[in-house]
Amino acid sequence: MLFPNYGGAGALKPDATGISQLLSICHLPHVVAVKEDDMPILVATEVEQARHYFEATRRHIVEATAGLSDAQFQFKPSPDRWSIAEILEHMVIVHERILTRVLEQLAQAPAPPADRDSRLLDSIVLEKIPDRSIKAQAPEIIRPTGKIRPAEAVERIFSDYERLLSHVECAPDLREHILESPPLRIVTSGAYDTMDGYQWVLTAACHDERHVRQMEEVKESEGYPR
Repeated sequence: MLFPNYGGAGALKPDATGISQLLSICHLPHVVAVKEDDMPILVATEVEQARHYFEATRRHIVEATAGLSDAQFQFKPSPDRWSIAEILEHMVIVHERILTRVLEQLAQAPAPPADRDSRLLDSIVLEKIPDRSIKAQAPEIIRPTGKIRPAEAVERIFSDYERLLSHVECAPDLREHILESPPLRIVTSGAYDTMDGYQWVLTAACHDERHVRQMEEVKESEGYPR
């Protein structure tokens, strides 16, 4: 759980059209588009990257949850570990906090420094946020409480995807502002601590990918209902 300040070993193997392919998009030839004030804006490759990543993560969520019984959703490997139902609820809670940051707080945030390497940070977000070997504890405010059923959680997650992707496609100025990012600070051991709006959008899907891998770990646990 990589959201310590925000209220808000079995990993899923990406297939040939999955996350491994999407990471390579970061390294596509990149034409820098600028406004008159020289502030960077999103370009087509970045919009396409976000769209493909969300599509792949959506597919992974469906694959991880389709056909599960209530007993499988509610199974906890141990008292201190989450069930798949709880993981889904946590994902919804984190989405709400990211949406608040992107839709309400970003426009008032400061501009990035001129020497900021956005492409490097995109790659770090895509590679490190889903990495289950990097551990962090979720604070109480974003822990699941059992108030959201799995079916509702999945529906809300996919609805949030539509909202976030729509914003990427309609708001080319996501690169113009940066916000403090505890998740990025954690996965880079403090080397970087801010993300622009585009990187926050990517983080929503990358965080979900992280927790899809956690669902696979739950399924591999001793005692999981078959």
